[in-house]
Amino acid sequence: MTETSNKFRIEPGLAGLTHEQIQAALSEAAKQKKPLHQCIYSLGFAEERNFLKAVSQRTGIKFLDISASDIEPAALKAITANIATHYNIIPVKIIDHALWLAISDPFHHQKRAEIELVLDNSHRVKFVLATSETIKKAIRKSYGVGAATVEQMTSEQAIDQVAVEKEDLMDESKARDASVIKLVNQLLTDAIIAGATDIHIEPYESDLKAKYRIDGMLHNAGLPQTIRFFREGITSRVKIMSGLDIAEKRLPQDGRAQINLSGQKFDLRVSVLPTRYGEAINIRILPQSKLIMDLPSLGIPKREVGLLTQLINRPHGIILVTGPTGSGKTTTLYTCMHMLKDTDRKIITVEDPIEYDMQGVVQMQVHPEIGFTFARALRSMLRHDPDIMLVGEIRDLETAETAIRTALTGHLVFSTLHTNDAASAITRLLDMGIEPFLAASSIDAILAQRLVRVLCPHCKEPCQPEPETATAIKAMSHTDKIQPSYHSRGCSRCHFTGFHGRTAIAELLVLSEKIRDMTIARKHANQFDTQARSEGMTSLFQSGLDKVRQAITTYEEVLRVTKGIVLMD
Repeated sequence: MTETSNKFRIEPGLAGLTHEQIQAALSEAAKQKKPLHQCIYSLGFAEERNFLKAVSQRTGIKFLDISASDIEPAALKAITANIATHYNIIPVKIIDHALWLAISDPFHHQKRAEIELVLDNSHRVKFVLATSETIKKAIRKSYGVGAATVEQMTSEQAIDQVAVEKEDLMDESKARDASVIKLVNQLLTDAIIAGATDIHIEPYESDLKAKYRIDGMLHNAGLPQTIRFFREGITSRVKIMSGLDIAEKRLPQDGRAQINLSGQKFDLRVSVLPTRYGEAINIRILPQSKLIMDLPSLGIPKREVGLLTQLINRPHGIILVTGPTGSGKTTTLYTCMHMLKDTDRKIITVEDPIEYDMQGVVQMQVHPEIGFTFARALRSMLRHDPDIMLVGEIRDLETAETAIRTALTGHLVFSTLHTNDAASAITRLLDMGIEPFLAASSIDAILAQRLVRVLCPHCKEPCQPEPETATAIKAMSHTDKIQPSYHSRGCSRCHFTGFHGRTAIAELLVLSEKIRDMTIARKHANQFDTQARSEGMTSLFQSGLDKVRQAITTYEEVLRVTKGIVLMD
């Protein structure tokens, strides 16, 4: 038995539609051979949600704003992922032996009858309405990424589960199968739509997990359990895409690939690491369209932008960017290169690896395994008469000495260093073995930065800080009062995380004559920090508080990313 509404005509007034709009939609539907309601949406006559709510009021069919948390596990068992994906339907719950089935097509009675035929007879079906997009999101959350593809692959290949757990049956020929290709494409597409910067694929004894890094935080991608049967095929497919050796499974490998999604190009940086239960994969997603930015759009404060703009236009010296892995150092350096590349100066970079291709800039990739190190690359670069050089990272004394001597001979050098704050970069170079007078005379400025998550603009609201947070903020800022802040409830636009995107907080230490004298005297990092702030430097912590006051981020985010940094505000 099925509960549906009687057929009815779309008449003027339904969801605000006029007679002319209905006729235009009917004409378009006949011409395009598409359902009438889809033409109403595509022509902009009505939004899907408003239209379905109007249909609900007219027909009595319930309209639901569903999310993955509304889905009952028992209802999911009534329909396979393959059927749900094919018909774009999602089982919501079971009430009095009736399966509530959300559908976005309010008129296609033949489609409803077809759905009933493919279901078992254990439940009667009660159709409810939901928007197409919410149904798609619920399918993805409830069944997992690529669940329908995995189901189809499992069914077609009739996998013996016991045999698979003992040995991997997916050989290279199977890895080329269109189903595996489709599955990997779905994983990449889902990650890009979610705004992920990395995909981590991790094999375990009886499982395969995928995690997305979104705004610096890891999130479980939600894969179907049966995907573990295809882990070798997935690994081989990724290797083929990125030009790696699919036969080599004992050594780490690195490769690159390029994909297109909806007209946008993405570079993929792929790393494969052998583990006990197979090869772990990391895919770094680098959208080409997001490469070129200016310093304010990165989140660098206005004062620091002005100083940096002056510094990068100097004819010589060293500008260092410091911070831990994932703090946006490379993006800042690339932005500086973009600001300078249209000038009449020649720019050469040496990187490990080259993350983005930049037109008008000569880029080199180091290969330490054959002796092509940063230091050797720097020496070779000088023979090409560059004006500006970018060294991906100062890792050792040889590279540091070469970079400093290069700056002293009339070149502008950019590089990165792994230190907690700007002041520590000076002592780090001295600890490496750099002579104090060389560091003092060559370094112009040090920019330390972190990335904090940005509050979702659609669901943020004012709030009072938690007592624990307030105590920590007061202790670090040496004040008894703190301002109210914002937090986000979480909504569908931010995937219920409360955040969307990241921005930089930064401190810029410019080497004044006083700080150069302190460098020669080998003063402690805290003394450099105190002197720099007395000269106007804004600390990382204070930069973060400024972002909180602007309702860009939260106190908790600032504490999270500045944890462990000794501050004397």
